Amino acid sequence: MKLSKEASENLEKGGYRFLGENKHSAVKVCRWTKKSILDEGICYKQKFYEDIHGIKSHRCLQMTPSLPFCDNKCVFCWRDVDLNSPKWEGPPDDPSNILDEAIEAQRSLLSGFKGNPEANKKKWEEAQNPNLAAISLDGEPTLYPKLDELIEECYRRDIVPFLVTNGLHPERLEEIREPAQLYISTVAPDEETYRKICRPLVSRAWEKLNRSLEVMQSLDCTKVLRLTMVKGWNMKDPSGYGKHIEKAEPDFVEPKGYMFVGHSRKRLKMENMPTHKEIKDFGVALEGETAYQMVDESEPSRVVLLSAEN
Repeated sequence: MKLSKEASENLEKGGYRFLGENKHSAVKVCRWTKKSILDEGICYKQKFYEDIHGIKSHRCLQMTPSLPFCDNKCVFCWRDVDLNSPKWEGPPDDPSNILDEAIEAQRSLLSGFKGNPEANKKKWEEAQNPNLAAISLDGEPTLYPKLDELIEECYRRDIVPFLVTNGLHPERLEEIREPAQLYISTVAPDEETYRKICRPLVSRAWEKLNRSLEVMQSLDCTKVLRLTMVKGWNMKDPSGYGKHIEKAEPDFVEPKGYMFVGHSRKRLKMENMPTHKEIKDFGVALEGETAYQMVDESEPSRVVLLSAEN
């Protein structure tokens, strides 16, 4: 499947740069990368996980090998989910080429900062060589047939691979090389809510997600459950989320507020965006249901971090 000319042009206007021979891959500079180069702050990933992985916001490569393949049409997604295809089509892009082109595209997109008097020149120079690949920009990366090779290529280049998945391919999590950090999006406490908010395009999606949570328990990488909270939709039943947490035994849990941005504005309302206080309150509720405690927070991103008790 290839994107239409109009869809491709719209994504490029939004900052995407396509990669690979088959254009199934893309990179986009995260706003926190830019803010870090300007010394205007760092993203919550650096705040939460720098001590574990040595990552820096200004050296983050936000990319995907699987545009536009995804088997959910989540209502909160800032992407145009009408482009989603639940089954891989055509030959996959080469992992080494993806990274080569992603780094070159990122350098090009950041080139203007070289002459910006407000930019931190040391950070700009370091940004030319990313040390984190956030495999999360768009699509579902576990659908990419060469994901194992992409993760290996990241390690070979001393790039820390963070993998974000919707959890619908537990068999892939069992067979691929483990990333440095694995996120599973767990955005519903029950199957009915899951179907409403994730709108899966495949059968047995809830069963597959729960199987992925079981697989997560056996992995040795840093493991995180991402709870994207949408007020009025899934911000309820902390005991239901507690059961997921108990099943997966992650190192961390990230309740994160939905942001009213991108294409999600066509599906949701501003009122669906929880405040940071509401996210913290939900974190407290999760503390009451689990053996996890809040250990950090990032108010600009409306996210808190819960960690397993030592």
